[in-house]
Amino acid sequence: VFATFTAPSFGPVHNRPTKGRCRCSTSHPDDAPELGTPLNPETYDYETAVLWNAHASKIWARFSIYLRREVAKRAGLSQRAFKEFARVSFAKVAEYQRRGAIHFHAVIRLDGPDGGDTPPPAWATPDLLADAIRAACTAADVPGPVLNGRAHTFAFGTQLDIRPIRSADFEGSTELTEKAVAAYIAKYATKGAETATGTLDRPIKFLAELGRKSIPEHARRLIRTAWTLGARKDLADLRLRAWAHMLGFRGHFSTKTRRYSTTLGALRTARAEWRRLQAALAHGDQTPMPADPHSDDTTLVLAHWAFAGTGLTRGEEWLAASLTPNTTELEGAAA
Repeated sequence: VFATFTAPSFGPVHNRPTKGRCRCSTSHPDDAPELGTPLNPETYDYETAVLWNAHASKIWARFSIYLRREVAKRAGLSQRAFKEFARVSFAKVAEYQRRGAIHFHAVIRLDGPDGGDTPPPAWATPDLLADAIRAACTAADVPGPVLNGRAHTFAFGTQLDIRPIRSADFEGSTELTEKAVAAYIAKYATKGAETATGTLDRPIKFLAELGRKSIPEHARRLIRTAWTLGARKDLADLRLRAWAHMLGFRGHFSTKTRRYSTTLGALRTARAEWRRLQAALAHGDQTPMPADPHSDDTTLVLAHWAFAGTGLTRGEEWLAASLTPNTTELEGAAA
């Protein structure tokens, strides 16, 4: 199935509902700059919004554990026995919503016990998987910090979209095909926070840097909130200042289970082999020998660099200049 997991609400924002108008009584165009910004910035919960982003990866990790339990429960199996019949595989990407909150798109699949190389059991249906996802999403929550007497607990939002993926042979007006999902994920795999919310594309070293940046006020407030929370010692493990430009989110934009598809190591090996063959042909070797497939070396070295040294530091430059005789004075003494 193809599932989308959203963040909860941190306050009403300008949007484009399917029916009717925005709460501000305006029908916003798709490219309206106010979309995703709070209706009332003074009451918007910026603190929780940043902290939710910082805990989003932990929520997903908790969900993935619960999902295996829920699937096993519906199959009438213990968790240990479940591994002998099926395996849960997934690939997900993180995307920023216009309001600056992370949500996840995931392709979730039930495979045989050896992953995609073996067919799933007969009881592994899209309906069973979708029902298990809903249950796991409801149960997965992560305890957060206690700030100013307020205890935080983080979980996915109530908006959960789960749609079965059909084969490309069953394309139609209502079916979601494998090709459509691949195109959708590829589109958002390169969509960063700076694209969705207009925030920064690199870390900041000082909060004063925001004064020189031309960014929307909503993104500016999120960054300022992350920077302020980052000064708290009880939140040091979240590294909010280092990830303020990402609005608190510090997870990987894309993750997958090992058995879902090919591994990055296999891709690196294929690329290194292709480059090695290209280099060999360029040097006139018409029958280059393939690399050892069992070798762990996946890096093609085209050149070697050696450290030569460094120049003078500023202090050393000042000292050298102070010890060098003044040329004008020497010429005057010689005359």
